Amino acid sequence: MTARDQADTGPAAPHSGTGEEGEGLDQADPRLARSRARLLDAATHLLATGGIDAVTIDAVTRTSKVARTTLYRHFGSSTRLLAATFERLLPRVDTPPADGPVRERLIALLTAQADLIDNAPLQLTTLAWLSMGSIAPDPADTPPDWAAVTSLRAQVIRRYREPFDHILTSSEVRAVLGDLDTTFAIIQLLGPIVFARLTGLHSIDHDDCARLVDDFLTVHRG
Repeated sequence: MTARDQADTGPAAPHSGTGEEGEGLDQADPRLARSRARLLDAATHLLATGGIDAVTIDAVTRTSKVARTTLYRHFGSSTRLLAATFERLLPRVDTPPADGPVRERLIALLTAQADLIDNAPLQLTTLAWLSMGSIAPDPADTPPDWAAVTSLRAQVIRRYREPFDHILTSSEVRAVLGDLDTTFAIIQLLGPIVFARLTGLHSIDHDDCARLVDDFLTVHRG
């Protein structure tokens, strides 16, 4: 979001996470659940059609037909609203099969991740926003809402790395590849796919994922 929302500081109540609990409101009240869903629907539409800069407080309240005071009761800050919207859009990454050759399991997982990144461009928007959020959240939020950025970052990291950890920390992989730094291993495997998608240099397919996995296994086996 941009500085044009700077005046929209609104009343912010104590909150935690990215807003999944409705900022302490009683979500058993169907009216509150509906207003929150309408705000997120509006923010999702604006984000998908116009990017981060389109998700302003004015635009979200106008599109959702929900009052600004209600928006702040639900989310507490504009950063928290955007974080909750991103979290809503995060696709599920299935856990790979528990058995089978390590090479085939890694190729299947990497191909699935490449398809997600290729077909869900908002994933890259999320990563870009988080990288900016590591410097400063929305300047409209006073004080800066670091909790919203931190919580979303934890969600993204967990969803990306859990399937890789499932494979890379298994006893059969350790027996073949030794004591891996799993964080760096994920960067080695997934980094080229994100770079290719960001730059548009190449569209990663199954064969490319197989090459990435083979190169990775060759280095670590060596």
